[in-house]
Amino acid sequence: MADAKTEKQKVKEITDKLEEGLKELFESEKYKSYLSTMSKFHNYSFNNTLLIALQRPDATLVAGYQAWQKNFNRHVNKGERGIRILAPAPYKIKEERDKLDPVTGEVMLDKDGMPQTEEVEVKIPAFRAVSVFDVKQTSGEPIPELEAKELLSTVEGYEDFIKAITYVAPVPVSFEDIPSDSKGFFSPAEKRIAVQEGMSESQTLKTMVHETAHSMLHDKNVNKDILAPAKDRNTKEVEAESIAYTVCQHFGIDTSDYSFGYIAG
Repeated sequence: MADAKTEKQKVKEITDKLEEGLKELFESEKYKSYLSTMSKFHNYSFNNTLLIALQRPDATLVAGYQAWQKNFNRHVNKGERGIRILAPAPYKIKEERDKLDPVTGEVMLDKDGMPQTEEVEVKIPAFRAVSVFDVKQTSGEPIPELEAKELLSTVEGYEDFIKAITYVAPVPVSFEDIPSDSKGFFSPAEKRIAVQEGMSESQTLKTMVHETAHSMLHDKNVNKDILAPAKDRNTKEVEAESIAYTVCQHFGIDTSDYSFGYIAG
């Protein structure tokens, strides 16, 4: 019983350190600068978000040509092709309408009993195609980021850790060249975990634990609690990275440089 209590105390110390690290990040000038910059980006409609994703799936931060210059001191690189979206372009027309009594709402009549009319200005909704550009299509002042720094350290007993995580994971784990910026993924459909090959030992182990956490917590066929509320992507990522941090820290692998920025993001 004493050993179990000791383990609980160790885990609490680790999670307390995680919370303190996040608190310090959120209260930093770097985070305030990040929020200030993010507030200048426009929130696009659902339809425009789809248009952006269809034309440039890897887009992250999008703004118009002038907005990049005015708000972010960046310019669109020569030869870049714009992402076409729809911008509101309403116009006004004037038309004759029956004049209504402001109190009763009834049509007002003239002295001959005929409906009175008045000229009113009507706004007609319309749209026009405009171009926006992703941050990767621009150059200039750097955009503040909540940086998740790549882990570069070696780990004593690395091969044993690999075997242990592979044994614990409920699905097969493979190492491969993932054609994206992702360091790994868990596929519920294919029931497998993929980890980017060629990373450092610490980054590899942290990623393996992260994806194993996803496979245990976020696979509907494994976690069958029908009363549990559905979790959005951000919640799942916070859970998986917090577990990765805690497990790695427990075994002496410090992932603070990566985990703090990732969870905050």
